[in-house]
Amino acid sequence: MEKELKDLIQSDIKRCYDLPLSAKDRFFFPLQMKYLVLWRKTAWYRKKGGLLGKLYALRLEKLTERTHILIPPEVSAGPGLYIGHLGRVILHPDVVLGRNVNLSTGITIGQANRGSKKGTPVIGDDVWIGTNAVIVGNIRIGNDVMIAPGAYVNTDVPDHSIVIGNPAVIHHSDHATKDYINRRV
Repeated sequence: MEKELKDLIQSDIKRCYDLPLSAKDRFFFPLQMKYLVLWRKTAWYRKKGGLLGKLYALRLEKLTERTHILIPPEVSAGPGLYIGHLGRVILHPDVVLGRNVNLSTGITIGQANRGSKKGTPVIGDDVWIGTNAVIVGNIRIGNDVMIAPGAYVNTDVPDHSIVIGNPAVIHHSDHATKDYINRRV
């Protein structure tokens, strides 16, 4: 495995576990961690082309059916991606995620199909996205942002913010994700 891919996988694992891990620890990974590892490999080898990327994509498709997590290999994600629990997580292929992003159950990050916000979100570093949040459109979510459970976000969010409600109400907070983003990488 190439060093850059290995480092990305290690960064995701580090968000949950102290490293290094034994083979026994890896065997008992929760399904969402197994999904992230397989997703990283699929994304990496799909960019390179060839049979290995296709084989990983087939395995990822089967794991998507079990986990209800759908992160297409085209999604760009920085190191330290974290999925807290099994359950529906849906991302559009054009979404961009920064470092240390937490994804909770029931979230959708998708595309707006018309208007001035047509397109998909770019999400910054150290962002915590709560259960059943929806983020849509060509918007920018800043760094150190907490998106509360159930929030509907279709507008830009500045750094150091907490987003609450539907429609989204943005509140400034100097340390919005303090104690929510653990083991930053």
